[in-house]
Amino acid sequence: MPEGYLPIFIFLVCAILFPLVLLVIFQFLRPRLPLPVKLEAYECGIQAASNSRGRYTVRFYIIAILFVVFDVETIFLFPWAVRYKQLGWFGIGEVAVFLAILVVGYLWAYKKGALEWV
Repeated sequence: MPEGYLPIFIFLVCAILFPLVLLVIFQFLRPRLPLPVKLEAYECGIQAASNSRGRYTVRFYIIAILFVVFDVETIFLFPWAVRYKQLGWFGIGEVAVFLAILVVGYLWAYKKGALEWV
């Protein structure tokens, strides 16, 4: 039984050693004292006008989170698209309910003003 785990153990050792070995190798290859110009923020060759650690409005984060949530939910359409012939009308009904819930979520977010940028 333990001999069946040997490939997994070898893979685990390689997965741990590979990044560690690369980190050690590049520790010696990297520049020791980078120039101050290399440490500046790059803005198309133009000197930075202000501190880049400014504050963003909460609305930006809400729109980003809504995008991720609705984008991840649409990933659930892929398994249905693969098996839609075998699911028949039941599968079409399931997807219709799923998309209806998704549209209701979009409408709710629109009514709350979460999708307005300004």
